[in-house]
Amino acid sequence: MKDDRHPATDDLRLVKVLAALADPVRLTMVRTLGVRGESPCVELHQAARLTISQPTFSHHQRVLREAGILRERVKGAQRIISLRDEDLDACFPGLLGAVLDTPEDLVQKID
Repeated sequence: MKDDRHPATDDLRLVKVLAALADPVRLTMVRTLGVRGESPCVELHQAARLTISQPTFSHHQRVLREAGILRERVKGAQRIISLRDEDLDACFPGLLGAVLDTPEDLVQKID
């Protein structure tokens, strides 16, 4: 079955992935998912300690999904978010690991 909401692994592009990760909010979302693993949207929003509105959170989530970094699936009334770590590693070996393993003091803080 074709999935129009998520780009195919062959369609992932480094420029789009890096642009999505360049935003501090999106970087925080990805790093939080890296620690927590798969998570419902509401729990991810809380765990990342983001002080942004739900529509803004959804926008950032969409950017990450369209870049091929996140996968969404629906479970009942919840949207479950996970990292596409295998797909990213297949295209850009080590990139996600570097993003997730970078010490917190080297990551720009969200004001």
